Amino acid sequence: MTSSNVWLQRIDRIRLLLGELEWLPQLLMRIFIGYFFLETGWGKIHNLDQMAQRFTDWGIPAPAFNAALSGYSEFLGGALVLIGLGTRLAALPLAVNMAVALVTVKLKSIDGINGFFELDEPLYGLAFLWLVFSGPGKASLDSLIWRYFSQQTRSDGSLPGSSKAVESS
Repeated sequence: MTSSNVWLQRIDRIRLLLGELEWLPQLLMRIFIGYFFLETGWGKIHNLDQMAQRFTDWGIPAPAFNAALSGYSEFLGGALVLIGLGTRLAALPLAVNMAVALVTVKLKSIDGINGFFELDEPLYGLAFLWLVFSGPGKASLDSLIWRYFSQQTRSDGSLPGSSKAVESS
């Protein structure tokens, strides 16, 4: 075996190992970003009058409604992302929330590309977007539920109680 083949085999083993451990960064991302948004959402929903005033100052329409929407989205979405339940669905409005914050508030105060890359909101939005595409990983309630229902699947591919399963009984 040539030395290049040995290196290719080693690289391939490392690549496979990293693939098997993909759940770890997904879990860590969910824990950190989920907890962060759970906490910030909690703060917003317990200070809705102050948040509505800030939204008014920023020129956001329907400030009371949008402050509540933002706060509850962050609190509930953060909790769901944290435990890995409905992760893709929960992460999508949080990514949108970050895009709205970026466009309506943050972009007005940056002075160039360096200022943009120093903002937190793009990183949060990208983290949520990554979770939308990658999913929550193996260490999540989503995965546990999926495995349970996959085991419950009948030989004809239907789930117990579905119309296809009822017809075939």
